[in-house]
Amino acid sequence: MQNQTGSGNGNAFAGAAAAAEDAGTVMWNPAGMTYLPKGHNIAMGGTILHRSIKFSNNGSTTVDSTTFPLGTTDGGDAGGTSLIPFGYWAYSVSDKLWLGMGISPTFGNVSEYDFSFIGRNAGFYANIEQINFNPSVAYKVNDMISLGGGVNVAYNATHFKQGLAFASGPAIAGNNQLDLEGDDWAFGYNLGLMLQVTPTTRIGLSYRSELEFNLQGDQRTTVTGFGSPLLANVEIEAVLKTPANASLALSQKVGDRLEVLADFTWTNWSVINSIQIKNKVTGGNLSALSYNFQDTWRIGLGGNYQLNETWKLKFGVAYDKSPVKSAADRTMTLPDSDRTWLSIGARYQLSKAASIDMGYTHIFFANADTARVVEFPAGAPRQVIRGDFKTSVDSLGMQLNYNF
Repeated sequence: MQNQTGSGNGNAFAGAAAAAEDAGTVMWNPAGMTYLPKGHNIAMGGTILHRSIKFSNNGSTTVDSTTFPLGTTDGGDAGGTSLIPFGYWAYSVSDKLWLGMGISPTFGNVSEYDFSFIGRNAGFYANIEQINFNPSVAYKVNDMISLGGGVNVAYNATHFKQGLAFASGPAIAGNNQLDLEGDDWAFGYNLGLMLQVTPTTRIGLSYRSELEFNLQGDQRTTVTGFGSPLLANVEIEAVLKTPANASLALSQKVGDRLEVLADFTWTNWSVINSIQIKNKVTGGNLSALSYNFQDTWRIGLGGNYQLNETWKLKFGVAYDKSPVKSAADRTMTLPDSDRTWLSIGARYQLSKAASIDMGYTHIFFANADTARVVEFPAGAPRQVIRGDFKTSVDSLGMQLNYNF
């Protein structure tokens, strides 16, 4: 999730690993702390994110409408509005050594359709919440080279719901569902390098490692009368990985007022193939959530224009590839597609020590289709959910910066 700072929102987060304009650099490139004013630097704020996800059915089918009924509606808007808070601190221990701390939600997703949704048996609710604690250190080797690194301590809570593709025996067609929930802590690291190539040209390189969560929690179901271990209220476990990413970024000063920002970022989404749910007691396989993601790249271009001593104007665009390979891999609760970002923003200097950032972004998603097969049990296709998604995102970020 890109929305880790308010200052970057006005640039579509272009060149974030080279910008180093406030304590938010702890997230993007810890080596950037060496470019901040001496003393304590604090950046805190939040982003209001509104997402719209609308599905249009286009020929979904079932092998038997009586035994394996589909839902009856397009499910309403599965998006919603969320507040994404963040906070960062950086401190100059000496002219060369810096310490920092970041707290931010590095991954997240909330999607919820009405239970009448025609594709409910492929999933109608997902809530993934992840918060990351990132103690960091940076060292200025010389006027050209700065190094940085950090430890990531992350907590993940994941919650999925899907309908059950049958309506016979003790099952009740109106509320058949499987409810899966688990959480865990994981540990990783991030590294950063800053190169001041010339007085006006800076290159940033950053890497953030993969995290592996061994989720533990519960499976709950409305259907327990069949005697099947797949349909039982049991304790469960599953392995969830969040991907590594690497970014190459540029900050280029053009004259006294303009700064051009650019980046190329790679994300190792292919670590998420499927999430296998297991019975925690017996180790036996229960259900599996298939994603089949591919690695992706993102390219961003933006700029800052120093209008006067008080106002800095910001703008940016970005193109972000989707990890979803095909219509068959596109899920109901994460119907991702290629994205184009358009962003504007500004920084207002309240005083010598304090400033405030404001940024607005609209994300255009390419129209995307799905042909998602519903199996129950695994290997027994019951339904194919066919349709189209129209998705968009608007985000408004604000951030207060203070140096003392």
